[in-house]
Amino acid sequence: MRKIASVHARQILDSRGSPTVEVDLVLDDRRNGRAAVPSGASTGSREAVELRDGDEERYGGKGVTKAVANVNGPIASRLVAEPVEDQAALDVLLRELDGTEDKSRLGANAILGVSLAFARAVAASEREPLYRSLGGPGATLLPVPMFNVLNGGVHADNSVDPQEFMIAPCGAPSFSEALRMGAETYGALKSVLKRRGYATSVGDEGGFAPNVRSNEEAIEVVVEAISKAGFRAGDDVVIALDPAASEFFEDGAYVFKKSDESRRTPAEMVAFWERWVDRYPIACIEDGVAENDDAGWKLITQRLGARVQLVGDDNFVTDPALIRAAAADGIANAALVKPNQIGTLTETLAAIAEAKKAGYGTVISHRSGETADDFIADLAVATSAGQIKTGAPCRGERLAKYNRLLRIEEELGSRSRYAGRAPFSRGPTRR
Repeated sequence: MRKIASVHARQILDSRGSPTVEVDLVLDDRRNGRAAVPSGASTGSREAVELRDGDEERYGGKGVTKAVANVNGPIASRLVAEPVEDQAALDVLLRELDGTEDKSRLGANAILGVSLAFARAVAASEREPLYRSLGGPGATLLPVPMFNVLNGGVHADNSVDPQEFMIAPCGAPSFSEALRMGAETYGALKSVLKRRGYATSVGDEGGFAPNVRSNEEAIEVVVEAISKAGFRAGDDVVIALDPAASEFFEDGAYVFKKSDESRRTPAEMVAFWERWVDRYPIACIEDGVAENDDAGWKLITQRLGARVQLVGDDNFVTDPALIRAAAADGIANAALVKPNQIGTLTETLAAIAEAKKAGYGTVISHRSGETADDFIADLAVATSAGQIKTGAPCRGERLAKYNRLLRIEEELGSRSRYAGRAPFSRGPTRR
């Protein structure tokens, strides 16, 4: 049994300059854990509720003092009053204290901050690194990093409709080499964009945000950058996309509002991605159709599921039940994992377990509004997820995760393994 000596939350700022929740939790052996909660811009409608103040005179209504007060008040009072057996028991207690399906009473941001801080405190008490405390001695697999090198959609004020163009150095022999390859390709992309006369300002996740002439040019400059950096596109480095299609789905049609105002039916949207897969070295598409377009999801899985990784995000929202249902319906073949979508560490781990049970790939993910907290780096190793996306090799809140993985690889030494090509080797989609 663990006894919690104190729990304290505060309001801090995330990478977009918006308030978020940070929690300190101390056990009775004086070991402590700290966690900061990220926030998304492109969100699924079924995500757990992030509690905001709504006071337009302070931080434009985005303050989190209500969530902070919930941690420092009812949550702290309950946790300090009784011992907690383990992480699962703590998270059940938090969910019961909230009493809602979507964690809207106390706020998923309040609950998650406490849940992750407890995990860190336990690891400190065990004198183990977080990844080993969560995953045991077999936690030795370093994930393939998926670097968001070109931003569009709601992550950038530019002419690009798909939200993320990512590169994944799956041909690297180690995580550290993958990081080098990603950084060099990112640098090459900057020079490619400059040569074409485009600005090299960056979006929310550190990727460049140029006003290119078309969505096709966006992916073409990424392919050119891979070659310019000295790597083979489709072999050393593959491309992953997150179109975030829910953001441009209107009245049953997909509308590229930022570029050419073109409209597509769900079948035409799937055909569009199929042409891109034929033409470019794309190994992964996340949210290629909208979260509520079930017919579109089934069609894209039928047409592309044996060729590329199809990742569900907005339609899964890290919910074990939704992942289980999608697997039964033959939708997607991989799941994105964002702890703040579901609100506790235990539920996050259950979502990963459900995805693996279905034979799905797992991608641990950041949010566009991030902090310097590197919890997800340890989570990726603890769960042998095999993939992580946490932005460009740029901006401190993104680099915190990549640099943490470098340290984990160094600590593991000869025991470390790199996921490499395995996550992108598709076979027939599981039904």
